[in-house]
Amino acid sequence: MNTPLVLAVPAKGRLQENAEAFFARSGLALIKPRGARDYRGAIAGLDGVEVAYLSASEITTQLAAGAVHFGVTGEDLVREMIPDANSKVVLIEGLGFGFATVVVAVPQAWIDVRTMADIDDVGTSFRHTHGRRMRVATKYVNLTRDYFSAHGIIDYRIVESSGATEGAPAAGTAELIVDITTSGATLAANGLKVIKDGIILRSQANLVAARGASWGAGEREIARVILDRVAAQQRARAFREVRARFPACDAKLVESAKQKFGVVTPFGGPTSSGMLTLHCPPDKVYALTSFLRENGAEAVAVADLDYMFSRDNPLYAKLEAGL
Repeated sequence: MNTPLVLAVPAKGRLQENAEAFFARSGLALIKPRGARDYRGAIAGLDGVEVAYLSASEITTQLAAGAVHFGVTGEDLVREMIPDANSKVVLIEGLGFGFATVVVAVPQAWIDVRTMADIDDVGTSFRHTHGRRMRVATKYVNLTRDYFSAHGIIDYRIVESSGATEGAPAAGTAELIVDITTSGATLAANGLKVIKDGIILRSQANLVAARGASWGAGEREIARVILDRVAAQQRARAFREVRARFPACDAKLVESAKQKFGVVTPFGGPTSSGMLTLHCPPDKVYALTSFLRENGAEAVAVADLDYMFSRDNPLYAKLEAGL
């Protein structure tokens, strides 16, 4: 293969740390052979991959242009920055960090404004009273326009925010805002509240693939290897391995365990010697071990799983379906 598969990850801060930790858990350690200050890296032990360290917004732009194959960026940026995003990228998997919710928030003093329909009424009244449209401060111009349009709201105008958006109503530069929040504490501290149907998008960091990148046989094979490891690690995190051996173990008992505790039998039912291996959701482990002991098991061993590989690779299948 003449050109590498390019994986773009955040260049600094908590997002970079979380991205590197995510890939490391999947056995894909990101390294910088030429030093920590370099903005190009690799994956240890996996040839044909170049890691590009960029800002989250740059990653989104590069994905849209097909200049990188994979990128780690927030869904909020994808939906905001890429028109008709689904035609240009494939959101492969949420990564479990970088959570944020894009919301519509109004002053708490607007006690009668609880829904988007109420905002529509306020917009009409505001224009009649003040001779101008109410202002919505936001960095999410496209998401705001789409969401307000879906609710039939037209009496407003957007004020693009370059600073602390939540301070706009108090500063008198906007009447309401669209912004991201995690806990809502900052909004509350600025005298704002999220309306009931004002959640535009629940976002998190995603592994995103660019439809427009060069996806030859070599790039697809490397992508398959990467996604196989990611999928195996995610399967492993969903279960604990439980092992026991006892004469009373039979298919009926295993079926009861499946129904009660949501277990799976990765290697089939009990062996002729009564040996049983189950994969159990973490929150059901103790209940399962109690059940097995009550039914004749003298001892039960529980272990964490590092990886659980399967013949199926749902993440790669999702990529292939999207290309």
